[in-house]
Amino acid sequence: MTSVPPGSLRTAPPSGLRRALSALLIVLGCLLLPFGALAAWAAYGLADTGQYVSTMAPLADDPDVRDAVADTVGDGIMREVDVGRPMRGTVAPFVREAVRSFTQTEAFRLAWDAGNRATHDAVLRALQGEREEPVTVDLAPVTAQVKDRLTQDHVPLAARIPVQHTAVAVLPAAELDRLRKGFHVLEVAGFWLPVAAVVFAVGGIALAVRRRRAVTAAALGTALGGALLGLALVIGRRLTLADLPPDVSHPAAAAVYDALTSTLRTVSWLLLALGLTVAALARIGGRRRRSGPGETRQQAAGTADSASLRADSQSPDQNMPVM
Repeated sequence: MTSVPPGSLRTAPPSGLRRALSALLIVLGCLLLPFGALAAWAAYGLADTGQYVSTMAPLADDPDVRDAVADTVGDGIMREVDVGRPMRGTVAPFVREAVRSFTQTEAFRLAWDAGNRATHDAVLRALQGEREEPVTVDLAPVTAQVKDRLTQDHVPLAARIPVQHTAVAVLPAAELDRLRKGFHVLEVAGFWLPVAAVVFAVGGIALAVRRRRAVTAAALGTALGGALLGLALVIGRRLTLADLPPDVSHPAAAAVYDALTSTLRTVSWLLLALGLTVAALARIGGRRRRSGPGETRQQAAGTADSASLRADSQSPDQNMPVM
């Protein structure tokens, strides 16, 4: 029998302490996972101009977005047209209908992509720069295209619509400093939070006394994090729509919110499905491992019993008289 050197067992932490540390690391990893996904989406998904434009592009075919654009552009054109109040009520329906017709053309889709790209570039430059100026976007190209369409449709006073390079404010200068700090925090958190979540979870599993249970707990925590992320998106949608001004189209804003958060919804479902799948596999594997030795012993006992029965049947009867 091999002797154990004195003090060698003291190198490993007690099982109770290991369980506590393992549970703490797994809980931290599961808590950081949804926040890491949210930060990574904000820092890398929304900050990429190409991805942002491709995400917003399908909204050009959304009826609610088209109606909101038609109403907004139509009201803007009517404010610029110098007509009397009686004529304004007559011309306004033609202008809005023409703008709605324009939103169904390929030119509108190109203008929609160009406008989103210009807006995103302007906001991104402001967040990454140091200039204290309001973020503005020039809508003159869109107005020019609408004016040409109205002129072709022979809408009254269409030729009098001024095409001015009007700067539309997107972000006020007073908000830039606060938004820059938040954006820089998101850039750091978007990278380190997911890394920390994975490191904590793996460390908790490695430190666990019963690793299969630790894997199951981490998987269930991952599924719970995905569910909480999806719930946060639902609550955020309701709060966003509730805080909108009354003159903003709620259906159009809902379509924009759903488009921007589509990646996060996919991530939440993936986390939920992955966590539940890993937990189920770990549990099935644990049951097979526990049932394996018992089945082996039963099979061995059954084999021994059958061999004994065969030996008894083949041996001569001791009570049989000798001839």
